[in-house]
Amino acid sequence: MPKDQVGAVPRSATPTSVVSLRHLRIGWTFIALFGVMGLVLETLHGFKVGAYLDVSNETRRLMWTLAHAHGTLFGVLHLGMAFTLQSAGLASAPARRASAALLAAGVLLPAGFFLAGIQFYSGDPGLGIALVPIGAVCAIYAAAVVALLCRRTTPA
Repeated sequence: MPKDQVGAVPRSATPTSVVSLRHLRIGWTFIALFGVMGLVLETLHGFKVGAYLDVSNETRRLMWTLAHAHGTLFGVLHLGMAFTLQSAGLASAPARRASAALLAAGVLLPAGFFLAGIQFYSGDPGLGIALVPIGAVCAIYAAAVVALLCRRTTPA
């Protein structure tokens, strides 16, 4: 494959393979990105940075840990979605909506937790926490749709 074609989607790609490839890219990117976030959090802990470890910043520590954990989890879920789409051949409109919902959930949940830890009020999370339930609903929707589609899919 020529150098300028690396990472390009082949012209013969099916809708399923295009969406599956998107989830592979997002999944590995999330794992790398949130892995780095975990290293940063460990570094803050290791150097005993007060803005992260002080008792008055316990909310920040919890919110950022939740952002890291959920971001990494969604990276793995995206890899699972790529595998499921490809192996079950799911290319319907509901599968595409589930794909979009999983992407939204993977952004909203970690972002909500992270933003909630930037500015918080007397131990209560910041306003970013409002994104978390929206992301959770998106994640549940995506999982339910994929589960139903897999039940309807017959093996070849």
